Amino acid sequence: MLYSAMVKDPVCGMDVDPATALSVTRNSRTYYFCRAHCRDLFLTPAPAYCDACATASSGRARTATKAYYCPMCAGVESATPGACPQCGMALEAAAPAAGPAGPTEELRDMQRRFWLGLALGLPVFLLGMDHMLPGQPLARVISQRLSLGLQLALSAFVVFGAGWPLLQRGWHSLVTRRMNMFTLIGLGVLAAWSYSLYATLFGRLLPASARHHGEVIVYFETAAAITVLVLLGQVMELRARRRTGIALRSLMELAPKTATRLRAGAEEQVPLEQIMVGDQLRVRPGEKIPVDGVVIEGHSSVDESMLTGEPVPVPKQAGDQVAGGTINQTGAFVLRAERVGRDTLLARIVEMVAAAQRSRAPVQRLADRVAAVFVPAVIAIAVLTYGLWFWLGPEPRWANALVSAVAVLVIACPCALGLATPMSIMIGVGRGAQAGVLVKDAEALEILGHADTLCVDKTGTLTEGKPSVTQILVSEMWAEPPAPRAGLEVPPTKKEHDRACSLNASHAERDVPSAKMENEILSMAAALEQHSEHPLAAAVVRAARERGLITGSAEHFQATPGGGVAGCIAGHALLIGSENWLREHSVAGLDERHTALEMLHSQGQTIIGVAQDGRLAGWIALADPIKATTPEALRDLHRFGLNIILLTGDAETAAGAVARALGLDEVHARVTPADKLNIIRQLRAAGRRVVMAGDGINDAPALAAADVGVAMGSGTDIAMQSAGLTLVKGDLRGLVKAIRLSRAVRRNIRQNLLFAFAYNALGIPLAAGALYPLCGMLLSPVLAGLAMSFSDVSVVGNALRLRRLRL
Repeated sequence: MLYSAMVKDPVCGMDVDPATALSVTRNSRTYYFCRAHCRDLFLTPAPAYCDACATASSGRARTATKAYYCPMCAGVESATPGACPQCGMALEAAAPAAGPAGPTEELRDMQRRFWLGLALGLPVFLLGMDHMLPGQPLARVISQRLSLGLQLALSAFVVFGAGWPLLQRGWHSLVTRRMNMFTLIGLGVLAAWSYSLYATLFGRLLPASARHHGEVIVYFETAAAITVLVLLGQVMELRARRRTGIALRSLMELAPKTATRLRAGAEEQVPLEQIMVGDQLRVRPGEKIPVDGVVIEGHSSVDESMLTGEPVPVPKQAGDQVAGGTINQTGAFVLRAERVGRDTLLARIVEMVAAAQRSRAPVQRLADRVAAVFVPAVIAIAVLTYGLWFWLGPEPRWANALVSAVAVLVIACPCALGLATPMSIMIGVGRGAQAGVLVKDAEALEILGHADTLCVDKTGTLTEGKPSVTQILVSEMWAEPPAPRAGLEVPPTKKEHDRACSLNASHAERDVPSAKMENEILSMAAALEQHSEHPLAAAVVRAARERGLITGSAEHFQATPGGGVAGCIAGHALLIGSENWLREHSVAGLDERHTALEMLHSQGQTIIGVAQDGRLAGWIALADPIKATTPEALRDLHRFGLNIILLTGDAETAAGAVARALGLDEVHARVTPADKLNIIRQLRAAGRRVVMAGDGINDAPALAAADVGVAMGSGTDIAMQSAGLTLVKGDLRGLVKAIRLSRAVRRNIRQNLLFAFAYNALGIPLAAGALYPLCGMLLSPVLAGLAMSFSDVSVVGNALRLRRLRL
């Protein structure tokens, strides 16, 4: 009877028999499915998709939802474009589209409105300011009545045509009771234009206080000029905000559009969205690596600087991991796709950066609280200003009162307060991504800069995270020959006989256990550890394979983070883990001591115990070299004033050796994940601002409990999900960059807030007429509008300086 080879269902990954499975042929390739549901999912056409973030973890492309959000209002997100329900501003895409940074639809609309308003508003401005020109040239050719008519008509087109979105947003803010900059602009413009309309139509009814040299005073040019200047400010602000997405857009453009897939010995160029997990892809010199995978053939060096910020190319050979979006340098190789689309490192970086740019820092709460009372306060000040000028001011009192009140409304700028923090966060997060520092939320970025304590795990954080087995010590209990059987004489099995002979032969030299017993311990340890993701487990499995040992299959596998692993092999209960964890499981033989064991501890090596059926079999020693970059990074972190504490599950002697070599301030050895969590809580309760850096599942609780959790990019997904920051490169030099970035962003936010507060604190009194008693001058509403427009642009421009920050 013939049996067909099993193949994988491309949707769910289940093994299926081609002889009985449902099938679909696409592009000359046949796909097999376990059931109709998977086949139907495969056949469902995928809509328009984003190169950087579409596809499912199963390997089949799917469409990512594109979200839109308001940069001014917290928590406002939508699946479709439109206006913010709170402030009326156009929603922005959470992640910009790949490709050149062209103008958005809102920017194009504002540009058209600005040029229309400028074309129609310039004549209004010239007619309205003619009385200030030498000789009043326009008055010689245009009558006063015609001039007022032209100003009325043209300014109406400017205010209610070109400036209609501004009035809409102002009205929306009143309806929703969320007053903002557009509330003030709308009130100021409508007050000036409505008064001018009344003065034009019913000027004879106005009192003498509203006239100047017998002529009624109108402010059509003020309404038109303010509208045009606000439109100009919107255009400049939108252009500046468009540049804030350059970092994210550049990340999205790293992925190539196509890949070279190997199929039946032939090469084919296919779009990136058609690549599935398991496909073999050829990468030639100079090409971008299309997806995450493992090298299976060839060797080269890869430029990973676009993801890690490190300029030195990294050698790659068979078995090494490569990331999509990085650039192959000199050689050619074939890789097997392991993560595609949304699951690639590049796509996860894009998603994380986009989410972080939408998050809000704690300092934003202060700005939000101020902004909530700012607009009502400005309106009250404008009313008070009008009343004081009307009752106490010089003639023309009515005109002066109106000018001053409108100037107060127009010059006040809550938008500068609202933009001060999110602009700095958005650009800072993008700059961090370019340097290999991924910020999960803005709060982590803000807090990091003034942290005073750093807690670090050892394996994978201070060390390479690639330990190797250096020695295996056999327990005396394990080396003893089997105890005689009670009762009837039963001949021993062949295996028992051979083992007894071997042990008796070496009984006189029990301190030098045979390679056979070492291999036996290593083999059964590897059989269990192959189910674990821990770096130590990988080292044990690797050592067993290097020795050519055959490992059995384990059942009932269980892992205790920070403790060890347990399971059954060939009917025997097996425990592998730290000494403390083995004691908790009442393992016999732990009190015996090897001189070699103490020496290995003193050298900083990690020791794990192996026990079978409740008896200690032996110890496996592993050495994990300290990363070459760790000493330099720790020196820089000490210069930042951080107290550095080592939290490790290693024995005291091993942990102390590492701490002394690196100059760490405190050491906590033999700690469990619960111990790490409690230490973090104690430090925070004592008033410390704590950063925790780690890479494993056992670090996740401490990462989540710290003020800021920092995960190594080379670590587990759970660690990265628990952390506020991720260092793509996976070494502490990234943390040095992150602290520099945090301090620069905090400094930039303070500058923006200081400018916004100072601008309003100085501008509002000037607009109310504070200079009049000193020099007899009132601030024109036109100049007030100009100042208001440029205040937003100044805040955004200052935030853009972070793009050039050296980390």
